[in-house]
Amino acid sequence: MTNPLETLEAEIVACRRCPRLVEWRERVAREKRRAYRGEDYWARPVPGFGDESARVMAVGLAPGAHGSNRTGRMFTGDASGDFLYPALYRAGFASRLESTARDDGLALPGLFLSAVCRCAPPENKPSPEEIRNCIPYLQEEFRLLKRVRLVVALGKIAYDAIVRFVLPPDLLVKPPLFSHGILWRAEGIVSVRPDPLWILASYHPSRQNTQTGRLTRVMFGRIWRKAAKIGREGP
Repeated sequence: MTNPLETLEAEIVACRRCPRLVEWRERVAREKRRAYRGEDYWARPVPGFGDESARVMAVGLAPGAHGSNRTGRMFTGDASGDFLYPALYRAGFASRLESTARDDGLALPGLFLSAVCRCAPPENKPSPEEIRNCIPYLQEEFRLLKRVRLVVALGKIAYDAIVRFVLPPDLLVKPPLFSHGILWRAEGIVSVRPDPLWILASYHPSRQNTQTGRLTRVMFGRIWRKAAKIGREGP
């Protein structure tokens, strides 16, 4: 029997919906960064990965040009991943402290890692149209991950995207605005997820946030300890 997530992964990897992003990801792979001259870049859309029975799903923005666009795996090969994976390891969501390549043996017990956009955008800024083109892939991953009870939004763009597709448009109670550490229960979405669904927001572990001190290791560690607790037993 065909695995639905594997079928979706193949569809994502073959996607060419956004001409600007296709041109950019492939140009970066041709020109390369000096440190990676001897490597073959992935240069395709990057699918989500992790535990198919996960109770926690984390959503970032997009692959880095010389990170995931090079390695082919979310948050692998750049500074954001270097900040993320030690936090996941300490919270019990990763089998290793680091993620270096698609075949490094890393496992994410209890976690599925994804993103709003699957192609590296110039200056890390996908356009609204590019986000709209890619959101259906994230929605379908979410639909297929039947056991997810918590979504961790890494950054405002991820948070806004999640809010748009999990909440019904006629919902009377408006969700809180994005801020680091907010946790709320998405009410009135029985058609999307029969169990309570929680949304937890964090600043994105980008170099811009981590090097300026906007997001510290202590702050990020708290996010993942809370995620681990909710994944196991609820808030």
